[in-house]
Parts: sequence; structure tokens; C-alpha cells
Amino acid sequence: MSNKHLNPRSFVNTLSLVRTLPQQATEVLKGKYACWKLSRPFHKHRRILGWNEATAQIIRNQVDRALDDLNRYRDTHIHLGKELQPSLTDLDHNIIHEIQIATTAANQSNITRTQAYLHCYESYPELHWALLAHMVSRNGGWKMSDLKGGLMADLTDGSLRDDIYRMLERCNALIFQDAYPQLQLYMHSRQHGCSFFHLLEHFHVSTFMNSFWSHFWLDRNSALLAVGLIINEQHYIEDRVIQQPFYQKKVFQSSAYKINHLAHVNQILFPLNEVTTSNMEESPDLSPSPGLVGLVLENFKNIDERINLGKSLYGLLFGYSDVLNRVTSYATSIIHQGSRSEYWPHLFTTDKETAMNSSMESSQLLDHEWLSPGQRIYSPVLNDVWFDMPYDPIPRYDWLKDKNVTQYISKPSRPILIEMSHDHRAALQKTALAHDIVRNFD
Repeated sequence: MSNKHLNPRSFVNTLSLVRTLPQQATEVLKGKYACWKLSRPFHKHRRILGWNEATAQIIRNQVDRALDDLNRYRDTHIHLGKELQPSLTDLDHNIIHEIQIATTAANQSNITRTQAYLHCYESYPELHWALLAHMVSRNGGWKMSDLKGGLMADLTDGSLRDDIYRMLERCNALIFQDAYPQLQLYMHSRQHGCSFFHLLEHFHVSTFMNSFWSHFWLDRNSALLAVGLIINEQHYIEDRVIQQPFYQKKVFQSSAYKINHLAHVNQILFPLNEVTTSNMEESPDLSPSPGLVGLVLENFKNIDERINLGKSLYGLLFGYSDVLNRVTSYATSIIHQGSRSEYWPHLFTTDKETAMNSSMESSQLLDHEWLSPGQRIYSPVLNDVWFDMPYDPIPRYDWLKDKNVTQYISKPSRPILIEMSHDHRAALQKTALAHDIVRNFD
């Protein structure tokens, strides 16, 4: 932010913005009621999540034993099971090589990763986590493009934008680097009719995942595997990214991150496909653009919250038939390019030249549910504003060190308040208010 004095016109504009605060608070209350009202129809059509508690307990015990073995071998500096590992066949070598090439090719950007996850799910729908990862990866792309969009760009300077992007991109890339070979091993196993999960260690996958894949190969319990992958991936990035001093100082302590936190912009959104005429007649409060379901991540730095949110998102996505059907329809029909115009074209545009560029955008958002033609918020295509960024080498170690991790292996729950359209609008208004105040002081 510059140190220029506030001119009289800017003073009047700022005063007008302050006067909108009571209306903003009223909108929040209205949004909570709307969330409850619009969430209720989804509750009528629940899906069975298919959790198997007996298998879950077996896996907990196996993880405990595996950790004991890991600790013994760590003490003696011997690679676990190396002397017992059978020699690899030519087919094993070929599969490892194919997966390495496929992973490198698909790990170029958020766009390529997001599409690769969807392909895995479309090929084998029992891989529930792949669809969840696809939708969360879409959210990662939107957050990256926000950094150079119409609301957030004024709240961050160039170096901070680069640091936040670097963190988001590294999380996105590292999770893919770890998870995609696992999904590919399953796909190869299905194609050949036999398990290739003895190759997990060749992709530096944590010992934690061995039991999950072994049991999944036998019983196809999608919920249990999804929970395992959620736990695994969040631990995978915890020390490699989240706890790194660079990101702690440069990102999490920055004012822009705190503004996002206060505005509840850390929302994970699942857009629904276009509503039909019959839907509109049954629920006249539905918006003309696709609705949104989702949840809020209160504290990205907290691994407990990230894991619990991931499990709740799974329960949201696969616990309600209408949500699963409409999210899948959206995912397969709308190509991901990283712009929020993909789900709300009535508010966002990829065209910077025709986008709003004023210091009173929060008032516009407050006065109109959908902006008039020619009045849109700039939300760019990701590849137009960010280039592929090479990241540092990945530290190779097994994150499994504490038996307390088994506490997370529990059945996901279905969240109740899931409709996010009004909450998302409220978050945009808060961000726009911060944006306008900054613009009036420039």
C-alpha cells in the first residue's frame, strides 16, 4: 500500500464503504438462513459411505506394527525389508518406467494435474479420492489465479504474490507427485489382473499406505482408501511445505494471508451443474448460475483441521446423491482453466479489459446479486498469468513416525450445512471491501 494522503473524494468513498458495514452484517445473517434452507433438499437423498470398521481396525493395527518395524530399521540404518524384497520382473520395471514418465508429464501445472485426477476417476470410479482430489485441485487453481485477479491483486505486492503462489503450487505438485503413482499402480493392477503394490516403495510412498492398498485390492472399500490418502497427503506436505520456515515467515505471517482468513476465502467449493427448470420451480431461491456446496478451512496451518476437512469433504461429495451427480456432471462438462468464471460467469470474467476497475466494487456486489453486463470481476485463466514454476527437489523420507496418526482412521461424517452460494458471496464482499479501502488510499 502506498503512503499517499487520502484525497477528499477518496475520503467520501471510504466513508460510504464504512456505512455499508451494517448491511454487510445483515447479509451474513441472511446467508446463514439461506445456507440452511438450501442445504435441506440435499439431505433427502443420502448415499451409504460403505465404511468397514473391522477392516479399519485391522489397518490401524498393521500401521502400528509397521511403525515399530520402521523404527527398528531406522535405528540400524537398514532399509526396511530390503533383504526380503524379491527381484523385480521386466514387467515391474516397465510399469515403474511408464508411471514415472506419466507422472512427470501430468505434473507440469495445476491444469494438467487436475485433468489427470479426473481421468483416473472416470477410468475407475471406485477411486473416490481421485474425484475429491480433482475438485480440491480446481480450488487450488482458483486461489492461484485470485492472486492476480480483480480483488486480491491490490492486496498483495509482487514478491508476496510469488511466495503465496509458490506455496500453493508446491503443495499441489507434491501431493500429486506422491498420490498419482499410487493411483497409477492400481490402474495397472486392474489392467493386468494382479497386484503391483509391492512397487509402492519404488515411488517413495509412505509405509502408512501399504495396508490401505492391500485391503482395497481385496474389498474395494472406497471410503477407507480415501481416508488413508487424505491422511497420507496432508502429512506428506506438513514438514515439506507447511512447517518450512520460509513459508511460515513469508506467507502465513503476511497481511494478505490474514485478510483471506478473516474473509473466509479459504472456502473449498464444489460447483454444481446448471439447475433444470423443474429444479427452479421446486426451489425458487436457487441462483441462475450453478449452485455451490462446500466447506470452510478455518486454519490451513493446522494439520488436524486439514485432515478433518478432507474427510468432511469426502462425506459431502459421496454422502449425498444429488451432490455427487451434479458435481460429477460439472467436472466432466466444464474444462478447468483456473478462472472463477467457470462456475459464476454472472460475477467473473477472464477478460481484463472489460472487467470492473473501480474503488467501489464492494458496493456493487452489495447492491446486486449478479452484476450487470459489462460489470464483472477479473478472474484470469491460470496459464495467462502464471508460468510453470520448477520446484526444489523433494526430500525423500517416510513421514510415518507417530502411532497417534491412527486416530484419524475413522468414518467420515456427512456435514449438514453444505450450500455455499451465499457464504461465498459474503466472502467476496469482505474481500472487495478490503480491496476498495486499499484503492481509496492509493
